[in-house]
Parts: sequence; C-alpha cells; structure tokens
Amino acid sequence: MGVVFTLLFVAVPVVELVIFALVSDAIGLGNTLLLVLITAALGASLVRLQGMAVWRRFRREQMAGRLPTTPIVHGVLILVGGALLLTPGFFTDAVGFSLMVPPVRERVHRVGRGLVQGRTII
Repeated sequence: MGVVFTLLFVAVPVVELVIFALVSDAIGLGNTLLLVLITAALGASLVRLQGMAVWRRFRREQMAGRLPTTPIVHGVLILVGGALLLTPGFFTDAVGFSLMVPPVRERVHRVGRGLVQGRTII
C-alpha cells in the first residue's frame, strides 16, 4: 500500500505538469492561469452547494433515528473533492469535480465499502 501512495505522490504532480504545459502551449500561460483560478472558484461554489445538500440529508437521517453513515461518507468525499479542486492542476480538478457528482460519490462509497467489508480496523 505504501508503494501505491508513493507512486501517486510522484505520478500525480508529473501528470499535472504535463497537462499544464500542454494547455499552456495551446491557450497561453495567462489564459491557463486564469482557467486554474476559475476552476478553483467554481469548485468552491460546488463544495458549498453539495455540502449543504449532504448536511440536509444528514439531518433528515438523524431526525428519523437512523445512523447517517452515507451522508457522512458523502461529506468526507466532498471535503476530499474540495481539497483537490483548490489544488492547482487540471487532473486534480477533474477528480475533484467528479466527486461533486452524487452518483460518482455513491459509486466510490460502494466500492470503498466493498473493499473494507470483512476487514477489522484496529
């Protein structure tokens, strides 16, 4: 697992630099920087909107006496997506924006639950 994280910490910045260079060559450095700032602002708005929707779902589950595990997981995924959107780069923006889409979050939740199910966390 440590090898996977090490590769991610090396591969993601390299991918970001390559994409940034390609976009910069295509539309210019100023426009590329502007695009990065616009995606950060859009991302912040989406995080707020999606976060509020998840908060309402959390409260509904809680009021109904149910454990709000799904809204909690979705909230964490929104936080991760928000952090990725605030990180400069197009690849991280793509992943961050995808985590703002409820069906994508639900799929990540199901996959994650399947990976963790049956394992004991100490």
